Amino acid sequence: MRTRLLPLLIVLMAAVLLALGVPLAVSVAGAQQQEVVVDRIDDTARFAALAQFVTAPPGDSGVTSTPGDERRDTLSRELDSYYDVYGIRAGVFYRTDTPMAHAPRDWYLPETGEVRDAYEEALLSRRSHDPRQVWPWQRNRLVVASPVIRDGDVVAVVVTDSPTGEMRSRILHGWLVIGAGEIAAMLLAIGAALQLTGWVLKPVRVLDATTHDIATGRLKSRVAVASGPPELRRLARSFNEMADNVEDVLEQQRAFVADASHQLRNPLAALLLRIELLAYELPEGNEEIASVQNEGKRLAHVLDDLLDLALAEHTEADLRVTDIGALTAERVAAWAPTAEAKGVRLVGDCPPTTAWADPVTLSSALDAVIDNAVKFTPEGEDVEVTVESHGETSVVVVTDNGPGLTDEELARVGDRFWRSGRHQNVKGSGLGLSISRALLAAGGGSLEYAHHEPNGLKVTVSVPRSRPPA
Repeated sequence: MRTRLLPLLIVLMAAVLLALGVPLAVSVAGAQQQEVVVDRIDDTARFAALAQFVTAPPGDSGVTSTPGDERRDTLSRELDSYYDVYGIRAGVFYRTDTPMAHAPRDWYLPETGEVRDAYEEALLSRRSHDPRQVWPWQRNRLVVASPVIRDGDVVAVVVTDSPTGEMRSRILHGWLVIGAGEIAAMLLAIGAALQLTGWVLKPVRVLDATTHDIATGRLKSRVAVASGPPELRRLARSFNEMADNVEDVLEQQRAFVADASHQLRNPLAALLLRIELLAYELPEGNEEIASVQNEGKRLAHVLDDLLDLALAEHTEADLRVTDIGALTAERVAAWAPTAEAKGVRLVGDCPPTTAWADPVTLSSALDAVIDNAVKFTPEGEDVEVTVESHGETSVVVVTDNGPGLTDEELARVGDRFWRSGRHQNVKGSGLGLSISRALLAAGGGSLEYAHHEPNGLKVTVSVPRSRPPA
């Protein structure tokens, strides 16, 4: 969840920072250019004041030009000094494009371009005030023009053509400062997002881990409610209350099954004894009394299995490093006479393999699985028992060539009291595999069922090779 929530928060914060940073960067660029434009307007205004009283060229309004005009010379010196100091081209041009004074001497009004546009705008008595924005990646020049007005008429235009390298450097520096601030803010926001998501999701992770523990049989697990948002703390308390109630119900159920099984054993034993005494008074070989005795013994066996199941679900496994191969070979040897008596070949391949298991539990599980395999395998067929290691687990695979189970039956095998409709006449209570599965689960093991091709059933008993967590 954190990997999905964190990118969303980062994207939102980045969008907010960009929404603030881009206008700020544009504003910085505009402010830098406006500062330069104002400075150039002041310069052009000063040059226009000097040029206002310079005599006009010959033929203009009937005024005769004087070559040694002091005002023109002063204006020329000012423009030359201005160009030498700042590197800015500047000139005063009559309405006829003729220069009154200009620096450098080889600079004239072009026919087209920004200088021409600014000149023609000033001829209309409008001073440049909003030149096109120059960005750091552009090498454009900044042109500012001011009209020279005499007696209410525009007689000339002052034009400055400035390089923008220094201005672009200042804009870029301002952008770098903004970028550094954005990066710092983004890093701070990411840190805050990490802390926030960790604070919010920590109770969720604890709740998920506790739910998994309870689902795998560790019913004592509970959620700590010390941190997180109030809603999640309230959820954790509600979860703990639910877990307590579920554990109480399961404990009551186990206690009821155990108590009922235990309390029924004595009356059943007394009933079987009375039936046994009654059998002595009836003719020998009476089928009805024999049937009643068999049903009574079957009921006693079911009660014993119920008691074993209640104890199995409440008993902790005594785990230790166990040689699975040796233990399996021992169980195969123990069941070999039973299989031989039925005409079934019981074959074992049990190489030495160690794993963490409760030897008593594993022996009981193998007994139940091998018993079922031998019981349902026809005469003359084989039952194979194989010990293998697969990474983190060691497995005992028992395969038979019996009738097997359908897909629907395979999904239900191992359920309490469940028996296939085809095997109702076979001796058993339907609890053996349930008891084995409960005992194995307490130690981190499992019991799995699958089809065995071409026919039969494949049962896999798995135990961990490393010690399961407490």
